[in-house]
Amino acid sequence: MSIPSLRCRVRSLLLLCGLLLPVLCTAQPGQHGDSPYFAIEGGDPALDRLPLKSTRVEARVLGVIADVRVIQQYRNEGTRPLEARYVFPGSTRAAVYGMTVRLGDRELQAQIREKQKAKVEFQQAKSAGKTAALLEQERENVFQMNVANILPGDVVDVELRYTELLLPEDGLYRFVFPTVVGPRYNGTPDGESHQAEPWVATPHLAEGVLPADAFTLQVELQSPVALGAIQSPSHRLSVRKERPSQAHIELAEKRGANNRDFVLEYQLGGDDFASGVLLSRGAEENFFLALVAPPQQVAAEQLVPREYIFVVDISGSMHGFPLDTTKRLMERLLGSLRPADSFNVLLFSGSSSFLAAEPQPASPANIQRALTLLNTRMGSGGTELLPALRQALALPADPERARSFVVVTDGYVTIEREAFSLVRENLDKANLFAFGIGSSVNRQLIEGLARAGQGEPFIVLDPAGADRQAERFLQMIDAPLLANPQVSFNGLQVHEVEPPALPDLFAQRPLVVFGKWSGEPTGSLLVEGRSAAGLYRVELPIDATQAVAENRALAHLWARHRIATLTDQETLERGYAHSQAILDLGLKYSLLTPYTSFIAVDHVVRNPDPAASATVKQPLPLPQGVSNLAVGTPIPGTPEPSVWLMLGLSALGLGWLARRRRQLEA
Repeated sequence: MSIPSLRCRVRSLLLLCGLLLPVLCTAQPGQHGDSPYFAIEGGDPALDRLPLKSTRVEARVLGVIADVRVIQQYRNEGTRPLEARYVFPGSTRAAVYGMTVRLGDRELQAQIREKQKAKVEFQQAKSAGKTAALLEQERENVFQMNVANILPGDVVDVELRYTELLLPEDGLYRFVFPTVVGPRYNGTPDGESHQAEPWVATPHLAEGVLPADAFTLQVELQSPVALGAIQSPSHRLSVRKERPSQAHIELAEKRGANNRDFVLEYQLGGDDFASGVLLSRGAEENFFLALVAPPQQVAAEQLVPREYIFVVDISGSMHGFPLDTTKRLMERLLGSLRPADSFNVLLFSGSSSFLAAEPQPASPANIQRALTLLNTRMGSGGTELLPALRQALALPADPERARSFVVVTDGYVTIEREAFSLVRENLDKANLFAFGIGSSVNRQLIEGLARAGQGEPFIVLDPAGADRQAERFLQMIDAPLLANPQVSFNGLQVHEVEPPALPDLFAQRPLVVFGKWSGEPTGSLLVEGRSAAGLYRVELPIDATQAVAENRALAHLWARHRIATLTDQETLERGYAHSQAILDLGLKYSLLTPYTSFIAVDHVVRNPDPAASATVKQPLPLPQGVSNLAVGTPIPGTPEPSVWLMLGLSALGLGWLARRRRQLEA
């Protein structure tokens, strides 16, 4: 080989490395404009780039039903008119039933509309120079607010109303208010990037930068019995008890409280949960809500050897605190396996790899090997959840063992629907349990995976929570508290009962049944099933004196649950066969759904030059504990294994060519 030819090859290889390196060393794939990005300071000094000035949350909890008001205040402190866009989270159980817009001394009641019609109406109002607000549901726990034609000096208050059901778990009640949407990885079923939905392209503040908008939250807690301990694992609280059964709770933190989920935990004075049937009589429809206490936890008589397949997220968004918490969780879970059990671990990011080709005996040596493998990972790359789930589900099962899949992730992906469908299609293989790791996880994914896999969701906020949630998992894994539960009614005429079929009950929480009723409120409700102690049977009398006047909360909660059932069915069928039914429910009960939106329009033309308005996307903080790698910045030293391989091969090739050149010159 001649020296000129060798020089040409060296230049070609260097050029190839130069082209590949920026591509290989990014944390996440994605096209410009369809992925999360960092907010850039500066720009037009006349434009207010932070129009959301404050969020105020006022929650009132009466018994097991919470009614929540969320007031977002937008203010334009610049000199140019603007449209503000803000992506924010919501509870996965919330039934959003109302929106009001206040502009100066005018109050605008929002109307529920079919989603596309609302969008058209908003665009027409925006183009005409009218102030308008549009609320859309992007996911069941992700919403987008657009407020158009905010003039300089304007103050616009947008109030949202929702209700949700709060149920005790192991005797503990939780009210959760998510405050921030984590950056979503834009993956597809084929593991390639694609054009994502517009809301995914959301600006984020850098790691550790607190949001500038103010955040306040207060909860009025009222109970029919005395309140027990009140605490929060996420925030510092100021608690004032008005009387034994009533308390006023506020945040003690003045700034930086809205970069993680707010979690309020409280107990009631009595140890026993009171089962019962709540009846609501309306002008056109009657609704009921039945709550049935679960059987007590007892030890299973026979412990069947189990096989665990752990699917663990080690992507860029897990870098740092989330992955450290995951390592502690896995140490606890693996360390509690019995010698007769077997297990395997699949680590995934942009690519994935098993601990072994087949499940391994739960020996101390194999457990240590798995922990050592996990401890070498720092968190980098994309979040290709679907390929990892396919690999895990494809593993041959041992017919002599009861198998469980355990997924551990923060859930920052956009393929929830595909993941749920994949798990549903493999229900015959095992139950699936999902652990969400971090301060603001994607609860829709975590809860949806567990629901699709007929398992349980677990949220781990911090390392201490890893121990608690691992213990909960280990207590419930051997057998459900109540298997094959069945509900029937004697005397009471019921229809459109939700859910249509009750799943096995693993956690120590009440069974919940919604529905409509007609005729006279008489008879009883019967619940039967199998528990570890044998046949379980509970009969609850229907008390006509408990039938109250119309309770809109029950109507909203029933409709929200019905919509969730139809959405799950659509996911299973991989289509949109129930979209009209979901749309009709949203319009009839004034609920935000995937197919309905809230729209409010001020009919006064306020902006004479709407075309000159600028659009501002309100930047979001990164959730507490999440690093810059979640947004797709270059990796500072921990690329994926495939990246190291390519770089290593390139270095070897360059070294060989350099040595060959020296030999020829000699």
